[in-house]
Order: sequence, then structure tokens, then C-alpha cells
Amino acid sequence: MSRLVEHLLGDLRLIGYSVAGEETVIACPELNVCFDVGRAPPEVVPIDHVLLTHGHMDHAAGIAYYFSQRNFVGNAPGCVLVPKALADPIRALLQVWGRIEGHVTLAKIVGMGPNEDYELRRGLIARTFEINHGVPSLGFCVIDVRQKLKPEFMDKTGPELVELKKLGIEIQNRVEVPLVAYGGDTAEGAWLENPMVRSAKVLILECTFFEADHVSRARAGFHLHVRDVARIMQRLENEHIVLSHVTRRTGMRDAKQALAKLVPAETLSRVRFLMDYRRAREERETREKRASETGNEAAK
Repeated sequence: MSRLVEHLLGDLRLIGYSVAGEETVIACPELNVCFDVGRAPPEVVPIDHVLLTHGHMDHAAGIAYYFSQRNFVGNAPGCVLVPKALADPIRALLQVWGRIEGHVTLAKIVGMGPNEDYELRRGLIARTFEINHGVPSLGFCVIDVRQKLKPEFMDKTGPELVELKKLGIEIQNRVEVPLVAYGGDTAEGAWLENPMVRSAKVLILECTFFEADHVSRARAGFHLHVRDVARIMQRLENEHIVLSHVTRRTGMRDAKQALAKLVPAETLSRVRFLMDYRRAREERETREKRASETGNEAAK
């Protein structure tokens, strides 16, 4: 049985596992991206792009295994987007593993800085943003890029539009729709003012500390305390907010109760914890029941 929990958020599906200090890996299969790689569980090996926020072991330990397993099953080399400072160390890591295994696995490693784009496929990009974790690190937002005809050309025929394009006239506007934003591990910082982070359909946000006397520990480790998260949420427009990186010290029931005391019900309705297996299971069972009922009705 898989350890990974699955959440369906509209037309986007998240599968992942995140326990602070142990492992964090969160994939969105429909977008062909995995945010951090944890220990590279089998479910994420087929995904072509890993967006690695930083090099801490609980987020990055499986990077060599990810590449090796893709090679083992005959997949094309994967692509990992990383903070620029980590690109060469990861290449060196793969060389060391090559000496151990007897061959160097092919891999694509792309070092990036803040506010840079990488095309995942046509019409879909990953854009980086600066986060605040005390080590080389980046957040990522996956953005749907669309081209929309400008209003002044709406009444033009197809051939007329073709002629305008031949004349070098720009007839379309670029429209960007932020789908999923992921900040990895981070304290508060300038990323909170980033429009794509605040408006993405799904925001994956860490919430590591809950105890009242652990605020200073959160600050020292460049992490977020539940009080920080509650305050931040009042400024967010996201349709879905997924909280990750809770420690084993805090049970899921306690984490949910702590947050519920700090945010209004309207805000809470947009929030879920990644590791809330019960909620994920109940929602899956509800979907399966509805699908079965629909199928039965169609068969009548």
C-alpha cells in the first residue's frame, strides 16, 4: 500500500508525502511535475520534471535514485530544476554514484535563479520565485500560458487575421494563469507579495510548528508557525491552500484544531492538510459512490 496521500483539487491531482525532517515529495501528475523528490517513491519516477526547492536531505535525498530508476525502466532522462548553487554539486553527486554503480546515469539538471522561466511543454511554464530558508532555495509556480485574441480584432475573419500577422501586427495578448505555487520550506518574506503565489489556483504552504513556545524555533529554522500561517492566509486569494511539512510531534487532529482556532470558517473551507489521510479517503469514497450511481443511472 502506498504511503502517498492523494487529493483531487478541481481538475488537479496532488499525490505526496510530507513530514518535516523525514521526507517531502509532492507530485502533480496532470502537470508532469514533482515538487521536491523526497526519497523518490515509485509513483514519482515516471514524472519528467522535478522542481527542487533546496538541498536539505528530507527534500532531495532521492535525486540520484530518481535518475537511476528512470534509466532502469527505459524512460528518457528526467529533468531537475534547482537553485543555481546546487546544480554543480548535484552533477558531482551523480558522478560519485556513477563510480559506485559502474556507470553514470544520464540526467538533465537546470540551475535557475529567481524570476526565471522554464518551458515544461508548450503552453506550460515553471517560474521561480525567491523564498526565505537560509540556504540556496527557490519556490516554483506552474503557469498555464494562453494566447487570447485582442478585443479590437474579434470581428476579423480568419484570412484577415492571417494578413495582419503577416504585417507583423500582434493580434493576441499573452494570458498567464497560475495553477500551482509551491514555496518549499520558508519563513515569511517578499514571496508573500508575489501575485502569482497569492492567486495560484493551488498554493502548497509549509506549516511546521504548532506549539505556543516554538515560535522562536520556527524563526531560527526559517520555517512557518501556525500563527504565521493563519496571519498569511488573510492575504491569500488561492482557491485551495494545502498545508505540508507538519512534524510527527503534532497529530493531524491537533494541527487542524490549532488552525481552526486562528482563522475564520470561510478561510478554513479553502484549506486542507496534505497528510490528512482521512479526508482524502472520504473524498475518494464519495467520488467513487457518485461515479457508481451515475453509471447505474446511465445503464437503466
